[in-house]
Amino acid sequence: MNDATTKPRVVITHWVHSEVIDFLSESCVVIPNLSKETLPKDEVLRRSRDADAIMVFMPDRVDEDFLGYCPKLRIVGAALKGYDNFDVDACTRHGVWFSIVPDLLTVPTAELTIGLLLGLTRRMLEGDSFVRSGQFKGWRPALYGTGMSGRTLGIIGMGAVGQAIARRLVGYELRVIYCDPLPLAPELERDWKLARVSQDALLSQSDFVIPMVPMMEQTVHLMNAQTIAKMKRGSFLVNACRGSVVDEQSVVAALACGQLAGYAADVFEMEEWARADRPRDIPQDLLANREKTFFSPHIGSAVDEVRCKIALKAAQNIVQALQGSKPADALNDINEVRDA
Repeated sequence: MNDATTKPRVVITHWVHSEVIDFLSESCVVIPNLSKETLPKDEVLRRSRDADAIMVFMPDRVDEDFLGYCPKLRIVGAALKGYDNFDVDACTRHGVWFSIVPDLLTVPTAELTIGLLLGLTRRMLEGDSFVRSGQFKGWRPALYGTGMSGRTLGIIGMGAVGQAIARRLVGYELRVIYCDPLPLAPELERDWKLARVSQDALLSQSDFVIPMVPMMEQTVHLMNAQTIAKMKRGSFLVNACRGSVVDEQSVVAALACGQLAGYAADVFEMEEWARADRPRDIPQDLLANREKTFFSPHIGSAVDEVRCKIALKAAQNIVQALQGSKPADALNDINEVRDA
């Protein structure tokens, strides 16, 4: 595959580090997106029409129509973990591998979640704005927040990220409880000082609630008016898993009446491209409530070296497929379809 005319073509839909492009360029013709913007859908289709592989990211969507328009595709290599906006079954029917990056997002997402909790409860954004305003002339009794020591924190969903959060909270002098269909090993519960409870018990006992569940039909609006009403009055909610896990309009109402003391998020409902009924914007009432909210722009995995490793792992999956092997992180098996 030394002749550029015979090399497979790989489309990268979003910006990646130069190391990723260099790696793919050793065996492929690479069509990158050198901007930091999301390409229009028709431009992605135009670039992918003759592509052998495509590296995709969260804003992208691959479905039956997309695959029918790109008949040469051999692999869709996703540089992400959650994949509900990609039709894996359609990929299998078209003989296209679909791969993800399952493990590199865990630690940075856990770190950011704890940062959101601290920023919200200690009113750090308000403090930063006050200092920058020029009004700060030295210490005064102001901006009293909520400490973590001696309080109860509940994690809904004890998968990889939930466990990473719990492990990092060991030294915070918190009571940490969790709910999950599957219990952790007894030694982990002992070492991390965890207690498994029902979801209702978690909501009623926790001063801080962190949902950390995958996006699926059962978890859409897991935190809604009914579940938020079961939380302790004056408690805090932090969402760094998926936007649609939280009903943002219910949060607006809960903040207004004092049921919630604060809400922090790194993810938002308007990002759920696979939801036909998704909101197109973050509620203005939520954005305007600067005293009780703390937001970040979906940067859970935005650690420089981590994002590079994620894209490199997606690139390795792509190269494996183009060389005729099953990608290490494939979610489907097109060999079974071929053998059928």
